[in-house]
Amino acid sequence: MLEKINETAAYLSARMHTSPETAIILGTGLGSLVNEITEKYEIPYNEIPNFPLSTVEGHSGKLIFGKLGDKEIMAMQGRFHYYEGYSMKEVTFPVRVMRELGIKTLFVSNASGATNPDFEIGDLMIITDHINHFPEHPLRGKNIPYGPRFPDMSEAYDKELIRRADEIAAEKGIKVQHGVYVGTQGPTFETPAEYKLFHIFGADAVGMSTVPEVIVARHCGIKCFGISVVTDLGVEGKIVEITHEDVQEAADKAQPLMTTIMRELINRA
Repeated sequence: MLEKINETAAYLSARMHTSPETAIILGTGLGSLVNEITEKYEIPYNEIPNFPLSTVEGHSGKLIFGKLGDKEIMAMQGRFHYYEGYSMKEVTFPVRVMRELGIKTLFVSNASGATNPDFEIGDLMIITDHINHFPEHPLRGKNIPYGPRFPDMSEAYDKELIRRADEIAAEKGIKVQHGVYVGTQGPTFETPAEYKLFHIFGADAVGMSTVPEVIVARHCGIKCFGISVVTDLGVEGKIVEITHEDVQEAADKAQPLMTTIMRELINRA
């Protein structure tokens, strides 16, 4: 694994002419942020040795380098999911490569179904903690010496970044929620009983990504900030049939607000 990580990092380093310390995984709700990246250059996933390929509609497949404001960044346009058939090592492979490239802070976004009855479709939820409900742990197997065998997760999501995001939301008049995100394997949307169970667990929202990436990032010593856009409701009495297209439509409506928070936060981080 380490040999593949180093091979991929060496390939990218030879093609990079910037030195970003900030990375963004452009999940659902952040697609338009790519339009604000200046001085950009791109490397398609299919040209990168050892990189998986995204198979999900609405998820592109390339690394983008450039500037967001004055900050040099790298961005993943298209992430990988366990439900696509990838192992957790493959899902999180890019995060380990980020560590080799000198990334210090990771920003992630996702779509989620709300289990909190106070949430509404279109709400933005700053992730304060998570529950890992995937059947395979991303750190399973021989420990890669980026971090300890048993890494601490008491602050998976950086409190200072959360504080700054709250400040930005207040300045811009953007409503934000705070909550716990539970990551599940997918690809089915949750049943009413599953939504109810996750709410009992203490989750405010549920989705199919983010948790593995954050676990590996923290193992690598990378600070993390995560935000979810609520695209459907898993609350008793409010549950309706949902499609991937519905999720994308709800996320698109929330994109300008999420983009504003992320852009400002990245420039102030």
